[in-house]
Amino acid sequence: MTYFEAFFLALLQGFTEFLPISSSAHLILPSAILGWPDQGLAFDVAVHVGTLAAVVIYFRKEVVALLTAWVGSIVKKEHNKESNLAWLIVLATIPAALFGLLFKDFIEIYLRSAWVIAATTIVFGLLLWWVDKNATLAKDEYQMTWKKALFLGIAQAMAMIPGTSRSGITITAALYLGFTREAAARFSFLMSIPIITLAGSYLGLKLAMSDISIHLGLLSTGVIVSFISAYICIHFFLKLISSMGMMPFVIYRILLGSSLLVWLALH
Repeated sequence: MTYFEAFFLALLQGFTEFLPISSSAHLILPSAILGWPDQGLAFDVAVHVGTLAAVVIYFRKEVVALLTAWVGSIVKKEHNKESNLAWLIVLATIPAALFGLLFKDFIEIYLRSAWVIAATTIVFGLLLWWVDKNATLAKDEYQMTWKKALFLGIAQAMAMIPGTSRSGITITAALYLGFTREAAARFSFLMSIPIITLAGSYLGLKLAMSDISIHLGLLSTGVIVSFISAYICIHFFLKLISSMGMMPFVIYRILLGSSLLVWLALH
């Protein structure tokens, strides 16, 4: 991997992790289309660290409040809206964690293909359009219930399929349940913290148990670039989502999926 490839892939990871356009799809495509070598396990860990740091730092006040309330609900049996939301985030993480453990190998072998990415990019893009068009946009994240959180958790589990988009499918599910675009995005981002932590820890453990050589320069590039791009992405997405809606991302997904189908047909 060259420094240009590391910079480009980290930029892709940072900008697409929290947008409803699928980061996994964008990281697979350079290898499938341009013939780039796989970025490798160590680089995957690096960009996970970068995007995780971005979302935690951006939502640092919320994260501290949620963690404090969650610990207080366990130790002191004190419950409030923050502790309730924290427990619902934990609940929403369970389906994706179980799905990942059970089906990760199957997905790696059979579903990490450009054809699958093209299909899921278009299908889930159209689903996002339909749900956003008919959404009532009435609830905030503190009106979440355990049934709704579980529904969002199951939706998040589906994002294991490349091209689906973790943020895309969870925002779609939250809009379907009547949440505002801002609340859907915030809950999706907060949900990402434990799931990215688990994924990064799993990859880190695999890396520690392997004999893969580590290039500190490339890994540092991955961490820094993915952090900066993810932080910028979160900031502007939350600022603009209420006014622009989901249509720009729907159009992008349809164009990306259609272009990929044409490219595959020609090759």
